Amino acid sequence: MTGIADLCDLHPAEVRILRGAWRWFGQVRYLAGPIATLEARGCNAELRELLAQPGRSRVLVIDGGGDPAALLGDNLAKKALASGWAGIFINGNVRDCQALAALPLPVLAAGAWPQRSKNQQGGCSAVPLSIGDTVLHPGDWLYADEDGVLLSKRQL
Repeated sequence: MTGIADLCDLHPAEVRILRGAWRWFGQVRYLAGPIATLEARGCNAELRELLAQPGRSRVLVIDGGGDPAALLGDNLAKKALASGWAGIFINGNVRDCQALAALPLPVLAAGAWPQRSKNQQGGCSAVPLSIGDTVLHPGDWLYADEDGVLLSKRQL
């Protein structure tokens, strides 16, 4: 496991730094893998469907679109673990923080919010996401630890 700072030093031309103040919620605080994307916009029906599919050691990147409602809680995190996802990165909020902290799933998000999202359709998976000034594409590689979040077009 190579740290994020070292990856920046070793591959300066290949990495993009994802700006933001991200917080760790899972027990594990390192994340690496190819990404699958989901634009959720305050709805989590597509998230439930996606987490039921084999994760194949991918990182699920979710864009909540600025909606404060929590997109992930302990039940969905357990589903992600059971389905083989490497971890979850959310440009949005989570809830059930104490339960998430006990799970061996890396979860990185913008913050916490006690209210859950709507369980209705309204999202879109396997699409490019714009988070801050960075565009993330399905299949990009995401790396994260306490030093930050990096993206690369390939495994480093």
